[in-house]
Amino acid sequence: MDNNSKANQIKRHVKAHIPKDWLCELRIILRILAETYKGMKRTGLMNLAIITTIAAILTIFGALFRTTLSVSAFAKELGSVLEVSVYLKSSANIDKASELISQISHVEKVNKITKQQAWEKFKKEIDVGDIENPLPDTLRVKIDEPENINETLEKIKKMTVVEDVSYAKEVAKKMEIVNHAVNTMTVIVMIISAILTITIINNTIQLVIQNKKEEIEIMRLMGVNNWYIKTPLILQGAIYGFLGALVALLPLKILQTGLQNIHTFFTVQNPILATNIVIMVIFILSVGFSAGGSLLSIKKHLQV
Repeated sequence: MDNNSKANQIKRHVKAHIPKDWLCELRIILRILAETYKGMKRTGLMNLAIITTIAAILTIFGALFRTTLSVSAFAKELGSVLEVSVYLKSSANIDKASELISQISHVEKVNKITKQQAWEKFKKEIDVGDIENPLPDTLRVKIDEPENINETLEKIKKMTVVEDVSYAKEVAKKMEIVNHAVNTMTVIVMIISAILTITIINNTIQLVIQNKKEEIEIMRLMGVNNWYIKTPLILQGAIYGFLGALVALLPLKILQTGLQNIHTFFTVQNPILATNIVIMVIFILSVGFSAGGSLLSIKKHLQV
């Protein structure tokens, strides 16, 4: 074992037996906070530009993320209200057919529309004259979940009493495409937001390190622990992220109000805790990415 290793081992052994003094610990914490404040003070007006830029990035991400939750809610609601129209053969008994289809898994409800009812309604809308009723008996089948529609359709088609089936397949597909596109865009924006935030904080902390380089060298010569030097810089980055997220809440609040009005207009339930989830994710990502950017800058520009 070399001399340095022995010295470090002795140092750790001695520190482990030094009684903890909460006043001393409090002074260290206050000193770290003071160093963090000094670092932000050195940055000057750049603080405002940094926080504003981070807020703008988070606003774009938060808006897409919140919109994604609403689009998903609309897609789910649309899928749940889609009904499969089952047209029966002329020889089929509508009551027996309804009972058979009700027993199929994933079928929630079956509404019967006799050919006479359908014909009366049709004649009210269009004057067709005195012709024979060409319409079949129809069953409106409600499926429990959108993803179970295809499976249920295949079972219904195989029934001997069924002539044909139909449902708004194109509408469901288009809604699914929109939902997928918004989800993909949200992930892309999150990645871009992470890169931009880390880059901004990295460059900012680099400037702070350059400005207090001599002070850091003096602390190192005095034997100050590395964490004492690193913590104010990491904390400074985390504060930028927190303040940026705080500023981003204002435009997101406006967006939330607009989306709430849209949900109310279309009578679609607003996603439960959607706003709280978005706010929590924004703060976690912002503080995490900002602190991470500080850490990367420390490792790159500060050999401690």
